[in-house]
Amino acid sequence: MPRRARLDAPGTLHHVIVRGIEKRQVVDDDDDRTDFVKRLEKLSIETKTQIFSWALMSNHVHLLLKSSTYGLSRFMRRLLTGYAVRYNRRHDRHGHLFQNRYKSIVCEEDTYFKELVRYIHLNPLRAGLVPSIKALEKYRWCGHGAILGTQAHDWVDRKYVLGWFGPTEAQAKADYRRFVEKGAGLGSQPELVGGGLIRSMGGWSHVLSMRKLGLREKSDERILGSGDFVESLMEESDERIARQFAQSLSTEQIHQIIVTACERQGVSVIELKGGSRRAPVSALRASLIFELIEHHGLTPAEVARQLGVTISAVSKTISRNGK
Repeated sequence: MPRRARLDAPGTLHHVIVRGIEKRQVVDDDDDRTDFVKRLEKLSIETKTQIFSWALMSNHVHLLLKSSTYGLSRFMRRLLTGYAVRYNRRHDRHGHLFQNRYKSIVCEEDTYFKELVRYIHLNPLRAGLVPSIKALEKYRWCGHGAILGTQAHDWVDRKYVLGWFGPTEAQAKADYRRFVEKGAGLGSQPELVGGGLIRSMGGWSHVLSMRKLGLREKSDERILGSGDFVESLMEESDERIARQFAQSLSTEQIHQIIVTACERQGVSVIELKGGSRRAPVSALRASLIFELIEHHGLTPAEVARQLGVTISAVSKTISRNGK
């Protein structure tokens, strides 16, 4: 069965879940964690993507964000590809680090925003990474402390989050803290990440009630919201999806980036792709490798194809330059 298109448009609220391939770890130590968070910070600022809630776990990541005109797919591709390349170099490994397709759920903001912020921020407590709610406030690898001002993550949109809890910062922080504490015993809450009908209805109790009445609810596995929200979003999505995917770099655009760089450095494209080892050519090739991976989110395999080199050559270039 073909994969279903992602639902995305500027201003869409997404709960994104990224898992390590074969459930393996995606971070080994605090150096890895720092690198991932710094990349998330830099990219969110650069692309004007609002981050409301996040948690970096050992083998997966949760993000609650609003996509910008840059698009969710490009945002995630750059974040995950850049991090995976550096992780593989640092740990002397090869191959995929993340599952090939991250999970993104479009969320109905009015109903689910507060619940999702709490659910995501409680992940480290549920997993036993911190011993208590109080300790969670000082935990560096999720956004809970940023909302309360105990962790310096200025790129998290704490003002927007606190605006859901009270008219003043002091009252909002107190109400937010109480709200999170009340959620500590709720468990894994599968209705927030599970199947389409459950999510569309807001839990099994709603589903069962509708079934008893003989009613059907429109649902979609990519959406967390009411049936009306699902229906309205689906009606609008086809044209928006087409426009969003059209923004991804085409082969022609990638070729133009290469041609422009060659013209700027006085190097021919034929020489660049022909494997020349002249110093100016090698320097340009290395520069293009980093640009295409770090700034445009291409995979090392795609960069290798575009530059006429092997994937091994791309990896060695990255390794030599400490990326």
